[in-house]
Amino acid sequence: MCDESKLEEWARTAISRRHFGALSGAAALAACAGGESAGQAQSALAGLTEDTVTFATPDGTMDAYFVRPETGKHPAVILWPDIAGLREAKRTIARLLAAEGHAVLVVNPYYRDVAGEQFPDFAGFISAGGFGKVGPWRGKLNAEAIMRDAAAIVGWLDTQPSVDTAKGIGTQGYCMGGPFTVWSAAAVPARIKAAASFHGGGLVRADYPMSPHALLGKVDASLLIAVAQDDDAKAPADKVPFADAAKAADVTAIVEVYAGNHGWMVPDSPAYNAAAASKGEADLLALYKAALA
Repeated sequence: MCDESKLEEWARTAISRRHFGALSGAAALAACAGGESAGQAQSALAGLTEDTVTFATPDGTMDAYFVRPETGKHPAVILWPDIAGLREAKRTIARLLAAEGHAVLVVNPYYRDVAGEQFPDFAGFISAGGFGKVGPWRGKLNAEAIMRDAAAIVGWLDTQPSVDTAKGIGTQGYCMGGPFTVWSAAAVPARIKAAASFHGGGLVRADYPMSPHALLGKVDASLLIAVAQDDDAKAPADKVPFADAAKAADVTAIVEVYAGNHGWMVPDSPAYNAAAASKGEADLLALYKAALA
């Protein structure tokens, strides 16, 4: 549903650092909030607690950003970033989701090699030669590694006072994080009950036994597979085997092409599309409301 060339197109996109910078901090909050002013967006985020956390996994020590309402217990959400990793754009998305009543963990997928934020935004990723830098880190993120991580993440979340363990866990991922959501759901089916992939790549790999679509028989979650319109135009048949596999596995899955190009959901991406992102956010909340009860 996307391919590596799409990321290279981003690198060649003639968008200045000033454009990305305008979508950092409070401006990104407003963008993600569907056009609210920065002040309104900041006000909507009052009452949250946020921390940088670390915990053990079978492969080392994972670091992550954890945000949740100040009081009460809430369904947890695991957020898998795109190739540029943990940064303010992802923290912004998490804060807005936490304001809707979720305990959200944005994980650092590259923790095996580096800790914390490596790029401030997508412009920084491109200017720093991010593709070459993250290549060796990303190469370690196969299905088995992500499934080990998912089990450790769920184990940590279920010890947190702010997490309602009586409710299911959701997971959402962007670009390379898209397939991570299905692998996570397959790894911990007793706890992960909803998974959303936004412009995710590699969801159907015919020559890979651990392809996400091949593991749907292990999943006990409702799925939202949100496909970018330009990815679909390039490979319109790619969405069909995933939908067929979900039907065969009796997994509830919405597989939909959105009116946005690859990266439309992420406020610091060249393809950010506020209208399409607003729809994606609404569909995500509806998924979580139905599946995480």
